[in-house]
Amino acid sequence: MSYFLWVEDFGGASVEATANAVLGSIIKNNSFDSEKRELRNRLKDQGIFIELNFEDGFKFIKDELNKIDYIILDINLPPNEDTSIETIDGDVLELLHKFENYTEEPNKSKDEDSFNKACQALYKIAGFYLYTHLVVELGFPKEHILFCSNHGDEEDEIKNAFKKAKISLPVIHTKDSLPNSFVKNWVEKRHSHSYSRLRRGIIEGCKYLKSLTEKNLRFNDFIQDQDKQITLEDLHNYLDVLENFLPLREPANKKDKDKFYKLFVRTLAHEWESANPRKSKTLANQELFAFTSIMKLTRNWSAHSRVFEKLKEQDVAYLFIVNMRSMFFLDDDLLGYEKHLLQLKEFVISEQDVINKITLEKSYSNLLALLDEPSQTDFYYALDDLQRSNTQDDKYLIQGLYQTFWVLTSRGSFDEIKRKYGITKRYKFPKLDYFKDQKDNYLFELARHIYKRSFES
Repeated sequence: MSYFLWVEDFGGASVEATANAVLGSIIKNNSFDSEKRELRNRLKDQGIFIELNFEDGFKFIKDELNKIDYIILDINLPPNEDTSIETIDGDVLELLHKFENYTEEPNKSKDEDSFNKACQALYKIAGFYLYTHLVVELGFPKEHILFCSNHGDEEDEIKNAFKKAKISLPVIHTKDSLPNSFVKNWVEKRHSHSYSRLRRGIIEGCKYLKSLTEKNLRFNDFIQDQDKQITLEDLHNYLDVLENFLPLREPANKKDKDKFYKLFVRTLAHEWESANPRKSKTLANQELFAFTSIMKLTRNWSAHSRVFEKLKEQDVAYLFIVNMRSMFFLDDDLLGYEKHLLQLKEFVISEQDVINKITLEKSYSNLLALLDEPSQTDFYYALDDLQRSNTQDDKYLIQGLYQTFWVLTSRGSFDEIKRKYGITKRYKFPKLDYFKDQKDNYLFELARHIYKRSFES
């Protein structure tokens, strides 16, 4: 999901009704509290940050803008929580001095009067100041901002403010409780936007991983050359690059977006150049062996081929999850950023289908049909041979990175498949009971979210 900042004071309106009018398409109604501070606290965990006045909204934008993807702005906002000169923030006070004619008076009564007049003027066009600071000063994409108000059509002050500043007036939408209102549809589309979800999942993942300590670092287990091992600081620098790699504004066309995804995957996998999963203790841990093998293939292919020219968002998410599970010791539970990224998998299958319907025949038959005389007796090497042969389109090779997960996390062999395909070589075939005991494990969720992407024709 995408994350939102909503700057809204609610005025005298019902908090529940207003929240439902704006967020009702993405949040269940029982999450809407009647008290605005309780609502703010509850929705924070769902990626919606609510600020209740101009000062708090401005401070969030100034200090925490990287936490969100989209912004919803009200027009009328009180300057701060209690509209008090004693508690007003310095940035807001400066704005009142510069643009709303507030001048400090030695007489306390006159000073309060001057301050209150400036605050009233600010209240009427508070959304204008936030919008222009975002777009003009910070370069925040205006298409990521929604103006909405219960009385937007009556706000001559804000229209005049935009006109005087010679800035095009954005459309101001009215909050509407109708199920198909523009505001609800806008929020719903942005909330489920694939590019924004991918970017946000990567950002949140990098933030979480940077909070881990050296005892969580596993990557050096795969690097035999001591001179090439990395420190936790090196890994933090690497995560900083990944966290800031994808721009907030989605590239304008698919060609440009494909370039970003290709370069991101190359950067993601670059560290695996010196790693060798097959000479490490991963052989005793099947899922880790699968993950590290996938990343080694990804690194080699990204450096020496054009396999990653047309990646989907879910492909990038899959490789990000696999990479971080390889580099770090992580809990068996599905992590927050992984849940976020797995929402990109459009064709998730049910828990029961994972147990009943998984079959690997297709992956082997396709691969064997493509390789007349495979030189290796292992799926991993056979897939790499296929890439080197340059005889197959990239779509199948990407699919092969998913199928490597299934093959290397499985156990045993399928004699009946060997007989069916007349195979005499010593190929390793999996049996299908591996995931039956994994329902409380991240691996089970990963499996059911990538199954169709792994085997779709």
